[in-house]
Amino acid sequence: MASDSSPRPGYTLPVFAAASAVAALKCLNGEVEIESVSLDLIDPAQTVNLAIAEVSRIRPGMALGISHSDPGDNLDLTRYTPVWALVETVSRKDSEDPIEIVGGEGIGKQVDNEGKAAIYRYAQKLLHHNLQPQLSPDQYIRVTLVLPEGRNLAKRTSLEAFGVVEGLSLLGTTGISQPLSSPEQLSQFRRILQEKARQYDRLFFCLGENGLALAKQKGIDPQQIVKTANWLGPMLAEAGAQQIKEIVLWGYHGKLIKLAGGIFHTHHDLADGRLEILTAYAMKAGLPGEKLTELFSSKTVQEGLEKLRQWEHESGENWVERVYGEIVTQIDRRSQAYILKQTQQPVQVRSVLFDRDRQIILHSCENLTIR
Repeated sequence: MASDSSPRPGYTLPVFAAASAVAALKCLNGEVEIESVSLDLIDPAQTVNLAIAEVSRIRPGMALGISHSDPGDNLDLTRYTPVWALVETVSRKDSEDPIEIVGGEGIGKQVDNEGKAAIYRYAQKLLHHNLQPQLSPDQYIRVTLVLPEGRNLAKRTSLEAFGVVEGLSLLGTTGISQPLSSPEQLSQFRRILQEKARQYDRLFFCLGENGLALAKQKGIDPQQIVKTANWLGPMLAEAGAQQIKEIVLWGYHGKLIKLAGGIFHTHHDLADGRLEILTAYAMKAGLPGEKLTELFSSKTVQEGLEKLRQWEHESGENWVERVYGEIVTQIDRRSQAYILKQTQQPVQVRSVLFDRDRQIILHSCENLTIR
């Protein structure tokens, strides 16, 4: 019997945070032998059972629940990472809300939001919705979420560029983690591209949700947009095989910059070198030596961009345009060369790079009006 080759979806981090919290609250309220909990995901509207790795009382009035993240068939650095929830009973006078949610170790802090824990709307809603029915009458609780490996894992992401520091964020608008980085998903992306290639000579490649949202905001026809996730190399080759005339790449500069260095799979677990690439093209653009050293010491390419903007303001030199002009040119050239080598088909490639605020830094689309 043939096996089902469809990629297996998993769940987002907020789901495991909620599962751990529900288990801890059940334990706090006297339930024993908790091996799994039932959770309403809200979006999608379905109830699922999540395994609980450990649950125990820490002291009177406090319990700990632990689950392990399962993102499905994704290349996801949070796979199997432990997600802790400490639930403790608090006095009613200490809180107006019967459920207080706070971020502990490994939960990121929002730089642009007074350092508040990066526990976003869906995670908050999911926790409240599933904890509320478990509360005893007049019970008030504080839930402290902890990702023991969060601080180290965050160093391998672009979160700092988007204003989240010291840990991971509980982000997302749904409980399902779609396997956008699985090999099976690549096959689905290719099929979508093949269908659109029958209708359009120009397609817009968007790596993720930020690029997708910005492209639509700028008036790009959604029917011409193809989501690629991190599979840029194979998708560019497929565009050549389908004899597309033009591809426009829409992406966060911290992702697309990899193409300027010849890296055509942009997942952080497989290849990096972003700061090296930025510094190399800054040198080519004529940035002075002492500035190159400082640029290379940046924590992220977003921080590097901010330094270029600062030096531009101080000196009057157009460093952003000069450096990113070199980068965009190389992204286009190397992408075209990659397609030609893979398929022997010429495809024109253009690029649109934006920053963490979804502001376009630079683009190479002379024949496209970008508002």
